[in-house]
Order: sequence, then structure tokens, then C-alpha cells
Amino acid sequence: MILAVLGRRDSPTDAVEDYCRLLGEAFKDLGSDFGLMRVAWTERGWLRALSDLWKSSANLKGGWALVQYTALMWSRHGFPSRFWIVLCALRIRRARTAVVFHDCQPYAGKRFRDRVRRFFQRIVMRWAYWLSDATILTVPLHLVSWLPTECSKASFITVGANIPAVGLSRIADCSGRVAKTISVFAVTDVGDISREVWEISLTARKVAECLPQVRLVTVGRGSAESESKFREALKGSSVEFSALGVLPAQKVSQVLTDSDVSLCVRYPMTTSRGSAIASIANGVPLVAYTDPILPGPLADAGIVGVPYLDGEKLAEATIRVLTDPQLWQDLHERSRGAYERHFSWEAVASRFLEILHQV
Repeated sequence: MILAVLGRRDSPTDAVEDYCRLLGEAFKDLGSDFGLMRVAWTERGWLRALSDLWKSSANLKGGWALVQYTALMWSRHGFPSRFWIVLCALRIRRARTAVVFHDCQPYAGKRFRDRVRRFFQRIVMRWAYWLSDATILTVPLHLVSWLPTECSKASFITVGANIPAVGLSRIADCSGRVAKTISVFAVTDVGDISREVWEISLTARKVAECLPQVRLVTVGRGSAESESKFREALKGSSVEFSALGVLPAQKVSQVLTDSDVSLCVRYPMTTSRGSAIASIANGVPLVAYTDPILPGPLADAGIVGVPYLDGEKLAEATIRVLTDPQLWQDLHERSRGAYERHFSWEAVASRFLEILHQV
């Protein structure tokens, strides 16, 4: 038996819940029992929520609890002290625990409060490592600063795509379409997004100078909130812009499949970025900010990496992908292959079971 344990629900979409649901379906296909339990401390208060967890885990002796971690899932302000209580309760129930770290690094920031929070989060994550039977990280281990030197209990498993893979094999000229579509799945929905909007808009404008018809489509979280900023940044250009907002997963897949290239510019791309991996799953060439060496399985995918915050190179790479049919086809085929080997939920679940069976 495998039970996924979550904390506070995120909104308007909850990527970690989607992760657990899709992983659970793959576990069931591979013959493992799976359940999902939420410690609803924001709705019921901590005492009632922990009581619910205690009752739900009564029959979990010897089974696995996959406890999901993001700092804000267990604290309103990123000080997740009660996360330890959750782990201890499961251990008392004699469940085997594996902590899945979706936030693999403490939060950034220069304020005194940020430094205190960062220090506190490091302590919580380090102790969670020692309390658990296994630790799963969604980025390669060498990128995680708080792990002990000897970290035999830690393993790396990339996330899978958080939407269905519906893209079929395609031909490089996108079936002869004249118009080219640039897609962005998920835009930052908090704080100052001016840099992100400017770099995406700059890329679309430069592509429109080289190609006759260009569409820019944003979809998912932050899409509707950023619409006015994008329209202002694209004013005076020939770019056709659409902000589609939050859509059902199947429709997001179709939006990506119908596009010719996807952009990932929020941060340097990592194996924990489900929104970018969604493009890989649907065979869409991806132009992204990356580190000089792509981490882990991303190196197999159809990604053109450019230096972080270099908007000019981002635009140049996007134009190259859209105007070179052979490059486009190569990237498309590489992403389809990488999805099957690394990013499909069957591949992710198989890796989980391999690790859990070794503990």
C-alpha cells in the first residue's frame, strides 16, 4: 500500500495534487495499491487535521507514506515546523515514510525575515531527511545544498508531465501552416512580472519581424492576470496575442500540441518544472533559460538552452527553431523519445517502486 500525504491545497491549481493523482494512476497500472490523504490544517485546524491523519494511517503499518513537501504546504509563511509532527505521527503508526521534496531549496530573499526563514527551512529539510526512510528529490542530488555529505537515503526522480501527452508525431513544417504559434504554459502570478513579460514579448516581436504571421498564446496559471501587461508590451507589433487562462488539462495539452515552439523563461529550467516538461511530453520544441549543462534527463529532450536573462539570445534561438525545419524535427523527435524514457508517469512510477523496494 502506498499513501500520498499532502498538506494545504494550492489555488487556483494544485500542481502537487496533480502530481500525486497522476503518479497514483501509474502505480495502480503497475499493480500497487494507492491512496491520497490531505492533512487539511487550514480548514480544520492542526489538532483535527492531525487526528484525521492518525485515523487514516491506522492500517498503514509496513506500507509506504509518500509525504509531499513544499514549505507553503505546511505553513502559511514558509516556516513549516509542524511538518516534523506529521512525519513522527506516521512513524509511530509504523508506516515507512518517503519525503518527496518539490521545494528542494530554501526560499531566496535578502530581508532579515528571508534569511531567518531560509535557515529554518534548511533545518526542517535536514531533519526530515533523517526522520524518513527514503528521500525523493525532483532535481539531481548535487544541486541540493542542505543534503549531508553521505546521503544514501536520497534519490533523484524527475517529475512527470502535469497534463496528458496527446501530441502525435508531426512533420517539421507543422503540416504546412503559415502562421507560427509561440506558447507559454504558466506565467508568474505574484510579484513583479515585468522582466518575464518583456522577454517573452521581445521574442515574439523579433520573430514577427522575420515571419509573416506570429501568434503568442499564454495558458495556465498567471495567464489571465498578465494579459494587460502583454498587450501593452506587444502594442504596435503584428503579433496576434491570446491569454487563455486556466483550462482543463486536456485542453492545455491541445494548446501546446497546436503550437510550434514553447518558451520557459521564469527561471533556469530544472527537472522539477512540470509546466515545461508538459511541452516535452507533447513533442513541442522548447526554448528555455538553462544552466550551461542541462540536468539529468533534460539533456535527452528537445530543448534549446540560452543563458539566463539573455532576452536577445532567447529571441535568436526561437527564430532558429521556427525557421529550420530539420532542427525543429530533431527537437520534436528527441522530446517524444525523452518523454517515453524519463517523463511518462509509467517511467516515474517504475523508478519510485525500484527505490522503495530497495529500502
